[in-house]
Amino acid sequence: MGPYGSDSTTVGSTACSGPEIDAILAGTGYGLRTSSPCHVANPDYTIPFNPSDVTTWVDSMLTDFNSASTANLHLQPIPATWTDQICSPLNPTDRTPSHALIAQQRKEEEDSGIRLVHLLMTCADAVQRGSTGLAAGMVDEMRVLLSRVNTLSGIGKVAGYFADALFRRLYTTETPLSVTDHEVLYHHFYEACPYLKFAHFTANQAILEAFEGYDRVHVIDFSLMQGLQWPALIQALALRPGGPPFLRITGIGPPSPDGRDALREVGFKLAELARSVQVRFAFRGVAANRLDDVKPWMLQATHGEAIAVNSVLQLHRLLTDPGTTPAPVDSVLEWIVGIRPKIVTVVEQEADHNKPTFIDRFTEALFYYSTLFDSLEGSRPHHQRQMALAEVYLQKEICNIVCCEGENRVERHEPLTQWRTRLTNAGLHPVHLGSGAFRQASMLLTLFSDEGYCVEEVDGCLTLGWHNRALISASAWRVPDADVSPDDSSVNNCINSNNVSGSDDNRMSM
Repeated sequence: MGPYGSDSTTVGSTACSGPEIDAILAGTGYGLRTSSPCHVANPDYTIPFNPSDVTTWVDSMLTDFNSASTANLHLQPIPATWTDQICSPLNPTDRTPSHALIAQQRKEEEDSGIRLVHLLMTCADAVQRGSTGLAAGMVDEMRVLLSRVNTLSGIGKVAGYFADALFRRLYTTETPLSVTDHEVLYHHFYEACPYLKFAHFTANQAILEAFEGYDRVHVIDFSLMQGLQWPALIQALALRPGGPPFLRITGIGPPSPDGRDALREVGFKLAELARSVQVRFAFRGVAANRLDDVKPWMLQATHGEAIAVNSVLQLHRLLTDPGTTPAPVDSVLEWIVGIRPKIVTVVEQEADHNKPTFIDRFTEALFYYSTLFDSLEGSRPHHQRQMALAEVYLQKEICNIVCCEGENRVERHEPLTQWRTRLTNAGLHPVHLGSGAFRQASMLLTLFSDEGYCVEEVDGCLTLGWHNRALISASAWRVPDADVSPDDSSVNNCINSNNVSGSDDNRMSM
């Protein structure tokens, strides 16, 4: 295996070129190129350390995700420095000028950052080839390198998360978050950066335009998540010329593990808001562990109402390994077309984390999340705990991409080009997101950063990114001749059904 400082590092059967590594480093603020350091790590050499400290190292880096309540959700940030058993302390009699010392320390940190990226890539290739012992040695080596970089920002932080994910894949089983903890982290991610707000604003604008002229409208939300998206829509409908329509919201979400009816609680809050702005409103919750468990009769689509189906960061969870058919997403798209919605809004991560080989997924994820973390650091300052919990939300995505396979791997992000093909093949036609959505998204970004974030229009869809790298995409779709009422079979099924998996009591109206 060649030295890490060469123009191209061969990783098993996959070659990672210098420019690819440079792009990852540039996304996290490093201007140094892979060919710059005069000394680099050799993958055949293992830096000595005390192996008994590995567990302590990993534990200190991670948050305990097994808590069942918000009160027990504690964050333990990665320490900025760890004990390095190789480097001796600086001699206090050293008379090196301070500016030279600072420059030397900066160069050593940049060198360590580059070596970390190479070790991550080589370790991922070893995992793919089943070389567990070699991969474990590289994880141990990364521990030492992480002690030489700032793990609170930049490449040190990202490398720490990916090194942890590799460790978990080798030694532990990824533990899913509880429903409560996931919603807490989702909320903090929503507040800390513009991505989810962009998703909600863009989808709401498309839904408003599709509902124009209709007196009865029905939103089917694939992931209610505390109802964060819908207060803005309710208020906008209240101001509609000619008066607001009768609004129904069907919110889909997981069953509450503690016995309380979380969907119903969200429905009551939305009903109170609707009452305050004089919008006639009805809510229904549908509890389901998986989106493909939902059947169209559960949604109670009726004649004479305009239907909007809203999916924010959900459809990728219905994908399977490439080439595997049929996938759960196929059946869901089929019944979506069957209920003939006026509009279908789809927001997904603009990434390709569903590639067939692990090393390709790992490389794409490292590039993507390096840019995403860089955008968080470039946003206007937020409360430290809020930002830390937003990062834990992303860390859990990284762990799922790196640690899990088969049905356990649900973060199967695919780019807009692939979604466009899949949705078109299902019988949906694209709807151009208008200038209003673009204008609102652009105004939203001024709340987070004076520069860095960028909104672009791509063939009628919108993307939000950081320094020209698109990170999330929003698109809208329609069913041809959607003015026709839902399929008779769907309507008859919902009329004849009196129970929806224990969530039939989640209906409320006013």
